[in-house]
Amino acid sequence: MELRHLEHFVAVAEERSFTRAATRLHLVQSALSVSIRGLERELGSRLFDRTTHRVELTDSGQALLGEARRTLAAAEAARDAVAAIHGELRGTVRIGIMQSLSLIDLAALLTEYHRARPQVHLVPRAAHGGSAELAREVTEGRLDLAFAALPTGYPRGLSVLPLASEQMMLACPPDHPFARRRTIALDELDGKRFVDFPAGWGTRLSVDRLFLEAGIERETAVEVADVPTVIELVRAGFGFAFLSPSTVPGAHRRALRRVHPSPEFTVSLITSNERSRTAAARALIDLVLAAYPTAGTALRPENRENHPL
Repeated sequence: MELRHLEHFVAVAEERSFTRAATRLHLVQSALSVSIRGLERELGSRLFDRTTHRVELTDSGQALLGEARRTLAAAEAARDAVAAIHGELRGTVRIGIMQSLSLIDLAALLTEYHRARPQVHLVPRAAHGGSAELAREVTEGRLDLAFAALPTGYPRGLSVLPLASEQMMLACPPDHPFARRRTIALDELDGKRFVDFPAGWGTRLSVDRLFLEAGIERETAVEVADVPTVIELVRAGFGFAFLSPSTVPGAHRRALRRVHPSPEFTVSLITSNERSRTAAARALIDLVLAAYPTAGTALRPENRENHPL
């Protein structure tokens, strides 16, 4: 068994397709198939159930996947350690980001990092399933770290370090009486129609949690995956929407109304406690902590032993 066999196996497992995995690995599909068959022969077990339309992991494949990811991560860490002896920092850092991330200046952080360490390949990736999917991908090892905004319920095995937060506000249709008020009580929204973000997004989960705790309900008229469209649908009268002020363009921010109590939007840095971090990933974490010193107090010498980052 060689590392390349494990790399090929993980690619197929993640892509659920030999065609997509071959493209990702820059291999012809026949070579990838030969590699997987060789791995299956060596292990004495079938790793994938293949049909015309899909590729699924068998129980043996599921058992191998975690170990394969850990083995590949260890090999990468070993290469990083040798490179660091010579003052070089190489490798790849896979970063999960939300589709609307303006509460922190991620672009500035990544630009600074790239200038200081040009040999490290940064791979930012958004997830259609929002913060819930980002957390799952960090847990599974598909991402080295992520910036996510779940209000609660992060999977076990993750380190969660809050960086910045703000109170969400209510966008109202311009002809609704609430648009002429400065503050609205949460229970006044009971039964109202809403334009919501998709399930799994941190903003949606924060609102869901608040309504559940208050014992009230709302009707989801439509789900939309970007802030500008949400704003336009609210303006067109489709319903109300809770938005983080930092994600709303200045011209529209004046139309936001305070709600009491209101949901909170908190951006956190999440990493896995169950896998060693590469030197390149640790350098990015250190840069984030330096940019957000309140969060970074957890890494002061007196706290370092008790903090997973």
